[in-house]
Amino acid sequence: MLEGVNVALGVTGSIAAVRTVELAHELRRRGAEVRAVCTHASTGIVNPWALEFATGRDPVTEITGAVEHVELCGRDGWADVLLIAPATANTIGKMAATIDDSPVTTCATTALGADVPVVVAPAMHEPMYDHPGVPQAIGTLESWGVAFVDPRIEEGKAKIATEDAIALATARAAFTDADEDTLRGESIVVTAGATAERVDPVRVLTNRSSGKMGRAVARACYVRGANVTVVHGPVGPRPFSNSGANPKADDTGVPYARLVEVDDSEAMLEALEDAIADADALVAAAAVGDYTTPKHADKLRSGESRSLDLEPTPKLIDGAREAEPSLPIVGFKTETSGDDDAMVAAARAIMERADLDLVVANDASVMGADETRALFVDSVEDVDGSPVSSVSGSKAAVGERIADRVAALLA
Repeated sequence: MLEGVNVALGVTGSIAAVRTVELAHELRRRGAEVRAVCTHASTGIVNPWALEFATGRDPVTEITGAVEHVELCGRDGWADVLLIAPATANTIGKMAATIDDSPVTTCATTALGADVPVVVAPAMHEPMYDHPGVPQAIGTLESWGVAFVDPRIEEGKAKIATEDAIALATARAAFTDADEDTLRGESIVVTAGATAERVDPVRVLTNRSSGKMGRAVARACYVRGANVTVVHGPVGPRPFSNSGANPKADDTGVPYARLVEVDDSEAMLEALEDAIADADALVAAAAVGDYTTPKHADKLRSGESRSLDLEPTPKLIDGAREAEPSLPIVGFKTETSGDDDAMVAAARAIMERADLDLVVANDASVMGADETRALFVDSVEDVDGSPVSSVSGSKAAVGERIADRVAALLA
């Protein structure tokens, strides 16, 4: 996600500075090179030696005759992105007023003047965040192109966002419009998860989908600059935000998308038709249940034989295609045969039926797993001269490949 990206990490005097060591590690785990820039106040909270250990580079603790701010954030500087995390109200206000009295604010002024992307993750007590001057300063900085990673409001504090949310925002800032697979400004809708068809007040018909593939695609599209909407079905079969599949990092939804939660196939189709009305592309990764049954008002008694009348659910892809005849759509097809030719044949059938641009076919054995193997079935030949290509690896990596295909479709 951040391979080859140089990140200047500005650290200010919030108590959340204790988390910057782990943040630096996380950025490096995702491929970035990191160098810390510290205010004097931050050095009383996190030792510069700890940041040197975490980044593998000497931190900047003062601006000297070596003009570190220009070397890092100038027009030909080292940094691809300036990330300020945590950012205090003091630093945010000074950035908006162009006051350069610390290495961090001096780097910020330099970066803004040199068109180096700037990402800010605020952290402070909630009353400070609510001071009228702070949102005013944030608005000013946003008008200059600065990206903000919203804090989590808990226990009277505007707590710094999670490492994942900050890393995603940093990757998004580093992904420039010059990249051929950019999705900057595009509106992408992704479906994810299962559906749960109600039988009675207690029981549902569902499947084993975890939603991991859909969320991986959504994250990859977000990093490429897209405005993403995720229509998410239940997992386990609880709502995604209460399923255990959604970590504490995502308590307010998902940091990379507008989250629309639904339960059954009918609700998913309704939400999807609304979401794609103004969309540029759809990636339909949800495992929509094929059957529903009449809903019983009272709990069905156990301990006796019972038959359920199963009725087919509407085909989500077909409904989306009918609603938006010209929308680029990526579909998914899951089979259990384990045979590639059978998966390709099934993928081609759904491609022709719903006029899809790409179908990702895989075996049901990967449901819920972190790794996957998928067949990309396309009507356009790939670089090897074949309309079918095999992709294996983490769902995150496959999600990036799918996002690249979406960018190519829209290009």
